[in-house]
Amino acid sequence: MNMKNTIETSSMIFPYKLIDLSHVLDRAIPTWNGGCGFNHDIHIDYSDCQGEDKFRVMKVKMHAGIGTHMDAPSHCIPGGRFIHDFDVNDLIMPCVVIDVAGKCHERYSLSVKDIVDFESKYAKIAKSSCVMVRTGWSKFWNTPLKYHNKHVFPSVSSEAASLLLERGVSALGIDTLSPDRPEDGFKVHKTFLGADKVILENVANLGSMPPTGSFVMVMPIKINYGTEAPVRLVGLIERE
Repeated sequence: MNMKNTIETSSMIFPYKLIDLSHVLDRAIPTWNGGCGFNHDIHIDYSDCQGEDKFRVMKVKMHAGIGTHMDAPSHCIPGGRFIHDFDVNDLIMPCVVIDVAGKCHERYSLSVKDIVDFESKYAKIAKSSCVMVRTGWSKFWNTPLKYHNKHVFPSVSSEAASLLLERGVSALGIDTLSPDRPEDGFKVHKTFLGADKVILENVANLGSMPPTGSFVMVMPIKINYGTEAPVRLVGLIERE
C-alpha cells in the first residue's frame, strides 16, 4: 500500500482543513502559578530492555489545567459538570473568532462594543457557538515570564461574557492564561461555568482561523471527575 497516496486521498475526501489550536506541552511552558507544571520523564529506556524488543516507557506528571486546556463547570461551581460528563457531541461547535489583537494591550478587556462591532460586520453570533477571543498575547508563549506577566494580560469583561450568554453560546476561548485577571475577580469563570458552559484557555494559532464559518473540536483527556483537562483543540475550515 502506498501510504502517501492513501493520506492524500483521505485529505481530498475530508471536507475540512484542520488547524491545530493547541500548544505543545513541555517543562518550560507558562503556567498559572509560574512554576513547572509539566514533567515528562523516561521510566524505562531502550537500553533497559533485554532481548530484541526495545521500548521506551514514559511517565507524565502535570497540572490538570496545563497548556491549552478546558475548564468544566465544576472547576468553580460545586455540583457542576465534570470533564467526563461531556459527550463528544457537546464538544463540536460552530466557531467564531473575535480579533482584537490590533488594539490589545496587557490590561485590555473584550467589551460589549467589540461584540456588537463584530456582529455588525459579520452576523449575529449563533446559538451553541464557541467564541474565541484573539488578543495576540500568544506571541509571548515562548517567553513565559512575559506571557504570565504577574497575571496581567488581556481578558474578557463580565459585561461581554453576559452578552455572549444572552446569545446562547456554548464555550468561550482565549489565547491568554484566562479570560479573567485575578485583580478583577473571576467573574467570567463564575458567569460562564455557572451557566454550564465551557472555558478554553491558552488557545494557539487563532490567527489561522476565519472570523466566521468554521468549527472547533474540543478533545480533552477524559478524566473521571476532572474539573480541568488538557485538550487537543482542532479548528475545521471548510475546503473550497
